[in-house]
Amino acid sequence: MPPSVMGLLFVAIGLFAICGAVYNWDWFMNHRKARFFVAVFKRTGARIFYILLGGGLTTLGVLLALGVIHSNE
Repeated sequence: MPPSVMGLLFVAIGLFAICGAVYNWDWFMNHRKARFFVAVFKRTGARIFYILLGGGLTTLGVLLALGVIHSNE
């Protein structure tokens, strides 16, 4: 997969995580993989975690898409 496509994929995943946290989607926060973070950090802490995670993934995706970071595929 070319770096620009992989970068755009990371951007999409990051924005999805941010939207799930900001809009407080029940189906997003009740997913079996998110329940762990809700149990550890409570709902508000899990939302903050997903916003930070989404921001990191989005930043990584932009850097990959622009060619600043090169993947070793």
